[in-house]
Amino acid sequence: MADVQKIIGDAVKVHGTERKALMPILQAIVQEKNYLSDEDMISVANVLDLSSAEVFGTASFYTFLDTEERGEYVVRVCKTISCHMAGKDEVINALEKNLKIKAGETTVDKKFTLLTANCLGWCHKGPVMLVNDEVYPELTPQKAVEIIQEHKNR
Repeated sequence: MADVQKIIGDAVKVHGTERKALMPILQAIVQEKNYLSDEDMISVANVLDLSSAEVFGTASFYTFLDTEERGEYVVRVCKTISCHMAGKDEVINALEKNLKIKAGETTVDKKFTLLTANCLGWCHKGPVMLVNDEVYPELTPQKAVEIIQEHKNR
């Protein structure tokens, strides 16, 4: 498990302790752990001399700053109208069947979390999904399942 105090300390060395350092520090924690625990947010608040409510408010506002534990691979499928028209429902259904979970859930082995996202910025190449930070455009249900299978075999 990642040492959050070390992550915060390293981020502070780069970004300082002013209010503007909040987002980069939260992003650094998520990069290492895939989510922010209540304890993590309290630690950040203490280091930056902010209220824990301000830190939680920031973290809970941004979709990619997860405040719930996620799987090793976070799969996000775009749910915008352009991806919807290109077949995102079929992609999500195929992923749910393959992973044996519904959108918003994590597999029992904590390897995959399946989520939807408001926009991934690839409207011209939909449907699209992210697996952690890797973009997969122009999906078909079969292609999405193949990508998941590749990650299962890693």
